[in-house]
Formats: sequence, C-alpha cells, structure tokens
Amino acid sequence: MFELIPFDRRMHRLSNYDPFHEMDEFFNSTTRAVNTAFHTDVIDNGDSFELDAELPGFKKEDIHLSIENDCLTISAERKLNKDEKLPNFVKRERFYGSCSRSFDLTGIDVDKISAAYVDGVLKLTLPKESEEVPVSRSIQIS
Repeated sequence: MFELIPFDRRMHRLSNYDPFHEMDEFFNSTTRAVNTAFHTDVIDNGDSFELDAELPGFKKEDIHLSIENDCLTISAERKLNKDEKLPNFVKRERFYGSCSRSFDLTGIDVDKISAAYVDGVLKLTLPKESEEVPVSRSIQIS
C-alpha cells in the first residue's frame, strides 16, 4: 500500500511537514514550467531497440528529434498563448515550458531510425548496425 503514495508525500510525513507553507507557495507562484525530463522505456528487440518516451499533452509539431555526433536529442515545448484569456483557475497543474533528453546512438544505424507519435507516446525504432562478419577464404597450396 505504501508504494501507492507518491514519494514526496511519504517524505513529508517523515519530516516536519507544514501544509500551510505548501499552500502559500502554490498560491503565490505565478509561473510554472513543465518538468525538464520525461520518462522513457528502452526495449532490446534483438536486431533493434525500441525507445518509448512519454510526452502526453504535446502536439506532434511541438516534438523535435535531432541527431548530432552519435547523440539523439528528443525535445518538446509547450507554449503559453498570452493572447488567450485564461479562466479563473482554482488549481492549475498543466503547465508550459520545454523538456529535453539525449541518448547515445553508438552501434545504431542512424539512417534507418523511424518514429511515430501515438496517444502521447513517442515510439522510436533504433535498428542496430549489422556486425560485419569477417570473410573467410581458403588458399590453395601449389
């Protein structure tokens, strides 16, 4: 049962937790940003890796993939439309900002990487480079 309680709440129970301080911080903060990281799973399928990145709430156009020096960078940005009239929020947990993570592509065939974004999950297929098997040959003795 304890694993169902978020870790930060467990820590508050163990320390001198002041709920009024947290409430003051919440109501006095005017800007919030998204977390700078996102969760990923990497699965080894034998001839390729599958990287699943959770990016809920982002539009496909707001997600950018770049490769530089055997390094894959996944970044996403959610912008706040300042022209839009905001309703009177009682609580706001969906925020704006950007997040980014980088991954080493050593041993990956970069030209064959494919990506799809479905239901808030970015799925990348990262094919492994084929191992070159040394060519064996026989030499006839004359």
